[in-house]
Amino acid sequence: MKLIKGSVVLTITITLSSAILLLLLFPQNQKPSSSSMSRARSFVLWLHGLGDSGPANEPIKTLFTSSQFRDTKWSFPSAPSAPVTCNYGSVMPSWFDILEIPVAADSPNDESSLLKAVRNVHATIDKEIAAGINPNNIFICGFSQGGALTLASVLLYPKTLGGGAVFSGWVPFNSSIIEQITPEAKQTPILWSHGLVDRTVMFEAGQAGPPFLEKIGVGCEFKAYPGLGHTINNEELLYLESWIKARLQSSSQ
Repeated sequence: MKLIKGSVVLTITITLSSAILLLLLFPQNQKPSSSSMSRARSFVLWLHGLGDSGPANEPIKTLFTSSQFRDTKWSFPSAPSAPVTCNYGSVMPSWFDILEIPVAADSPNDESSLLKAVRNVHATIDKEIAAGINPNNIFICGFSQGGALTLASVLLYPKTLGGGAVFSGWVPFNSSIIEQITPEAKQTPILWSHGLVDRTVMFEAGQAGPPFLEKIGVGCEFKAYPGLGHTINNEELLYLESWIKARLQSSSQ
């Protein structure tokens, strides 16, 4: 991805070996069982970072090799293109406006565009619940801007979900939004991962998340990764697999 006037456009680099192995094990002409076609047991929504795309992140799911994910439905949507203030108004895939980069703990937020993006995520969740997915088996995950949107979407959803996983994200709203968080939403667990040498979303911005969540009564597991910059690695994703697996419910709604 290209840089725009010194600011960083985010991308995730994952080798294709896992994707190739998946195609060898599950040829395209192999038909899924009727049970998997009728109902996915769980749902994982992945929200990419600024300037990225959903399809570019799809290889992530190939790392989730446990049998518990055999009937998981994955979704990798792409953000709409919009002007981004921190990139001098350049138009690029963006869930909401970011006012400055690097993002620090005290960076200003654009709540209006954020809340519009949250409503779209909630519509996706509602659709999956209506299709029969247990809310406790719905997991929202995201990197950087997608991680910030993950946090807002999980906290503002009125029901308890399986979990929200924030990678290199930040708290993208002001304290006034706290009164909108329901007791049910506060029961959704949060996994927060951040690189210690992140220079795009500063580590201090990520580190400010858990105390904020603790203050409002939301459980959060925070993992810091030494030597990791503004990216996501396989170690984080493999831990995410075990984290989700430990929280999957045994039956559908």
